[in-house]
Amino acid sequence: MEHYMTLFEKPFNLIKSREKIIEVRLNDKKRQLIRIGDLITFYKFPEKEEILTVKVLDKYVFEDFEQLYSNFDFSLFGCEEYTMKRMIDETYAIYTSEQEKVYGALGIKICLI
Repeated sequence: MEHYMTLFEKPFNLIKSREKIIEVRLNDKKRQLIRIGDLITFYKFPEKEEILTVKVLDKYVFEDFEQLYSNFDFSLFGCEEYTMKRMIDETYAIYTSEQEKVYGALGIKICLI
């Protein structure tokens, strides 16, 4: 199965350069459909003119983003110099804590193809 998502420029470029191998999302109904071996096509936001396709290698489901981030080295997210506070703050700039409470957090281990 193939999935389609958008990414801001910075995470898009980190995946493109193979510096980011875990993508973070809410574990909402759309993301719950993702299976190991699936493909994800990312469109670079906002123009959506550049794309990347990755293969899903693994999925990590957690109750919240802090638990997700606590289980992995930040370098896997392309953020090796970040603190936990910065990881959480930047995540909450995209998702709300209310959304997090409803859906939980998802880490998607990916490989650029």
